[in-house]
Amino acid sequence: MKMLCSSSRLSSVFIKLNNMGRLTVLIAAVVMNMIVIERVIASEENTSSTTQKADKDMIEKGAYLAKMGDCVACHTISDGQEFGGGLAFITPFGTMYSTNISSDKDHGIGHYSYEDFYAALHDGIAPKGNLYPAMPYTSYRLLTDDDTRALYAFFMNTKPVQQKNKDNDVGFPFNIRMGLKGWNLLNLESGIFQPVPDKSEAWNKGNYIVNALGHCGECHTPRGTLFAMDESKQFEGAMIEGYEASNITPTELNRQAWTAMDLEQLLRTGYSRKGTVFGGMYPVVYHSLSHLTAEDMAAVTTYLLDTDSAVNEVVEPAALTFNGHDEAAPGYGLYNAYCAGCHGVDGEGKPNISPAMAGNSTLDQAEPINTVAVLLNGVGDQRYSQTQSFYAMPGYRNEMDKQQLTDLINYLQKTWTTQKGELTQEKINMIISKVEDSLPDAAH
Repeated sequence: MKMLCSSSRLSSVFIKLNNMGRLTVLIAAVVMNMIVIERVIASEENTSSTTQKADKDMIEKGAYLAKMGDCVACHTISDGQEFGGGLAFITPFGTMYSTNISSDKDHGIGHYSYEDFYAALHDGIAPKGNLYPAMPYTSYRLLTDDDTRALYAFFMNTKPVQQKNKDNDVGFPFNIRMGLKGWNLLNLESGIFQPVPDKSEAWNKGNYIVNALGHCGECHTPRGTLFAMDESKQFEGAMIEGYEASNITPTELNRQAWTAMDLEQLLRTGYSRKGTVFGGMYPVVYHSLSHLTAEDMAAVTTYLLDTDSAVNEVVEPAALTFNGHDEAAPGYGLYNAYCAGCHGVDGEGKPNISPAMAGNSTLDQAEPINTVAVLLNGVGDQRYSQTQSFYAMPGYRNEMDKQQLTDLINYLQKTWTTQKGELTQEKINMIISKVEDSLPDAAH
């Protein structure tokens, strides 16, 4: 009996030990599972954090590129919400309105897939049909896929603006968008940016910025009979709403003695010793160029000053100095009456009031279109920052006759530029006509 009892107790002990072992194994398994789960969760959190960081970086890159492309200037009305659209563009074909490109899904582009966005930027094709080339897809098509994706990430995360798009007021046959397919076939070139092998990295980067997102040629390059950019005259200047988008070829910039420092200062602040920006260039500086990094701005100036020009050989710049007043000249009295109060008796200019005359690139033109435009129409006040601004200048359209205008411009050029030829009243009349013809109908 004792043997049986001992055996039974022993069996019971073994059973307990066995159960305890199983329990220990079970606990160990649970602990291991918890560790694995914690590691999986931690890994997922790390992955999520990395993804969020990548998304944030992509959005920030897209925000910078949107500034480089000056998107807000065209897609935002005065006192309106950013990217809500509605800005009017008066063209020879009628009035077009920029569209809502915020992330709003009803009125903006929040419903766009990446493929939709790419097609709009590169091919001018939106989900509802062809876009008018007032939207510069002819330049944006040079964008890399990475940059396009960054822009997409940014615009999908902008504040949605619930603002309906305005209908364009475009007459027949330009209101038939199917015709834009033919325009694209005739005028759209390859959408692949090709670096120039024998140029520097900075030059090629500047080439990409200026011709892709910067879309500088859209204003500074003349247009042909079909209103496409005439690439044979790249950057030679074109009339835009009463002003000339200046000739910015290296030949002309060198002739006017522009330096990289001058050009960078102008593009970043709106002012340099060579003059100020005005007209349509003012919002470009304010919203876009002033935000470029130092590296990108240096690339832009490298490209603009150093690109090959098949138009003319680069000439040595002549010094631009104050040549002294000719008190007998008919324009002398006009200068003192209308100009000297702000620009100075000797044309030295006044900080934060008006630019100097000496070295002013607007004056130093064989065909001084913008000088005529400014004297006729004036210039609004230019406020670039809290420390940099210029007063508004009135127009003298109703105060000077054409002979007085001719006398004053001849005086300005002879006194402060390298232009020594005499402009005739007939020449000034031709320039006035060019200025007037480029004004929107509402301004006539």
